[in-house]
Amino acid sequence: MSVPIGRLVVALTLCCALLAGGTTACASGETTGRDSAAVVAAPTPSPSTSAEKQKLAKTRFVLNAGLAAGATYQWIVKPWKAGKFKKGAHGRRRALVKAGLAGAFTYNRLKAALRNAQGDPLLSKAVAPLTSGIDALKDLPKKLRKGDSTDSVAGSFDDIINNVKDAGKSAGVDVKNKVPSTSQLTGSQR
Repeated sequence: MSVPIGRLVVALTLCCALLAGGTTACASGETTGRDSAAVVAAPTPSPSTSAEKQKLAKTRFVLNAGLAAGATYQWIVKPWKAGKFKKGAHGRRRALVKAGLAGAFTYNRLKAALRNAQGDPLLSKAVAPLTSGIDALKDLPKKLRKGDSTDSVAGSFDDIINNVKDAGKSAGVDVKNKVPSTSQLTGSQR
């Protein structure tokens, strides 16, 4: 029993249009056919009030900052404290490659967290002083992959993450470490 894909698409589109038109008619009480058609063509709803935007901004900030903190702790700080970045350490090369990937991921997520913070005035003020510190992280993943000055690089990442967590806390949000999956870290799934 094979059904052409075109028929499925038409049926799905028609069902969605009828469903959207039906819910609009029920919600408003009295509508005409022309009003229902206008509602179907309307864009998807998005947060419109400033309170909704602020709530989403804080949520997105916590998610992105948490992923950055988790990656930093799991693949940079923990191996650094365990001595895996020292010359001659067993698994050093692998640890440095993972740390380099985690550093790039952390930089990317912290930049996204800064953009998210712009939606909330209190959070925006709290993270504003951290912008230059986060920008300074840009070249550090390359140093980690090469094994150059790993102590200072790992310390820089740890300091910035702690500063971001403190800034979030001062704005009323609690950032917790969320370790990203390996596929998220390598960029194959986001």
